[in-house]
Amino acid sequence: MSKTKILVVEDDKNLGELIKEGLESDGHEITLCNDGEEGLYYLSSGGYEVAVLDRMLPSLDGVSLLQKARGAGVTTPVILVTALGQINDRIDGLDAGADDYLVKPFEMSELLARIRALARRPRDISGGEELRFADVSLSSMTLLIKGPRGRCEISKKESELLETLLRNPEKPLSRAFIYARVWGADSFVEDSSLDIYIHYVRRHLAAVSDRVKIKTLRGVGYMLEDA
Repeated sequence: MSKTKILVVEDDKNLGELIKEGLESDGHEITLCNDGEEGLYYLSSGGYEVAVLDRMLPSLDGVSLLQKARGAGVTTPVILVTALGQINDRIDGLDAGADDYLVKPFEMSELLARIRALARRPRDISGGEELRFADVSLSSMTLLIKGPRGRCEISKKESELLETLLRNPEKPLSRAFIYARVWGADSFVEDSSLDIYIHYVRRHLAAVSDRVKIKTLRGVGYMLEDA
């Protein structure tokens, strides 16, 4: 088993120590801090293969910490840990740049499984080039969709989903394939999350083009088409 360098940011010191001990007993190297600003400093310094961030932190909450880190170009995979389990809370975390979302209370075995999944997955889907299909283009660097009706900015996760569709236009894509490309084959994302993101991307596409559509294939998945 390879050692993974992990940053843990948790304001509950007892829970933080339990997480640290559990991860270290599995052979990983852990940096533990209890404050949002301190967590941002360590995350921005680089060198971590995975970060585990609590959402509710003193001085800087986990979502704001993550937004600042992503804005500064930090690409470290992040698991956001929280007691807030509503779907909108999870979407807020994923839109801020989280790669996975874990609701308290959780078993250490589940956290370890999610860390292994993130450590195995590719860091970026694309190299930042502009992708085109019909009259729509996507820049994964600037997170902009452009079309004859204008342009709009989208989230990183929406960009990854649309990029997967743009790389496979007019091809039926299974839900399993999309999950593997956007969230990672071993991720623990709820099934409804894909439907919600498809809804968002459809809305963005409609704002810039009346041609490019995402077709639902019952029992299969989705397909990008030029309607």
